Amino acid sequence: MYILGIESSCDETSLSIIKDGTVEVSTVVLSQMDTHAYYGGVVPEIASRMHVENITIVIDEVLKKAGMSMDDIDAIAVTYGPGLIGSLLIGLMAAKTLAFIYNKPLIPVHHIAGHIYANNLVRPLEFPLIALVVSGGHTELVYMKEDYSFEVLGGTLDDAVGEAYDKVARVIGLPYPGGPNVDRLAATGKDTYDLPLPLNDDSYNFSFSGLKSAVINLVHNEKQRGNEIIKENLAASFQNRVTEILTKKTIRALKERGVSNLIVAGGVAANKGLRSSLKQACDKENINLTIPEIKYCTDNGAMIGAAGYYAYAKGLRADLSLNAKATMELK
Repeated sequence: MYILGIESSCDETSLSIIKDGTVEVSTVVLSQMDTHAYYGGVVPEIASRMHVENITIVIDEVLKKAGMSMDDIDAIAVTYGPGLIGSLLIGLMAAKTLAFIYNKPLIPVHHIAGHIYANNLVRPLEFPLIALVVSGGHTELVYMKEDYSFEVLGGTLDDAVGEAYDKVARVIGLPYPGGPNVDRLAATGKDTYDLPLPLNDDSYNFSFSGLKSAVINLVHNEKQRGNEIIKENLAASFQNRVTEILTKKTIRALKERGVSNLIVAGGVAANKGLRSSLKQACDKENINLTIPEIKYCTDNGAMIGAAGYYAYAKGLRADLSLNAKATMELK
């Protein structure tokens, strides 16, 4: 079964053709990162306009790359939320148009479900499992007892982890996107700055605004005293607190739920510091860890096509009244 996956929730216009939920036939990603880097972050209006310019180009290219036509496609899966509303609407209208013209089933996919099922392109998901979802807009722990069954155990109360990375990067003078740059800098530094461990409690929730504020205050105070900030050490100190609390709560969730399978999803899953921390902890606790390839961590159509296959198997369908949602729960 061939699923055409469409993803446009932020600043990537991406389509993919996925076979049977596990095999990537072809994928095209048009990124807007260079454009938004000029502004230091994603500008929603610019993002949606660029999706309009790119969407038909990407549709043509993904079919050409696969050597297929729309007649070969069995169903169309599309991200309908959460995300930037203008960006979502472009991908959704393209999906609905294709579904109408070619009489194909339309499958609504939650963006986070897509990130989770990116792991299925690496190896089949083993249940029950815990998914740690870490991205620019999300930080969540999700329990899955079977395919397409989601129980959110906890999430961020304020900033998502990727958002915190971008803000800290800006404070210490690193360019956008901040996450990869902080990660690279942290690898060369030492944990010498006294920063708090954020929301170190018994819940499965996260909070990164206090840690972000601690970095801002530290930089401000050191400048007031005329002291030089050692950027690589501050990056290492910040990243160590982030990875420590993410690892600590994730491992506790696995133990308390009696689960031995962990998958990591989302853009921050590409973070080398987090990957190393989770691997060490999972090796110690004898937990099976799956992290997708770097290309599947960031937003892409492949993850939507993979999730769409299992959503279709569960009987999820949408009609042409399907609308985009900027915020929505995963369930």
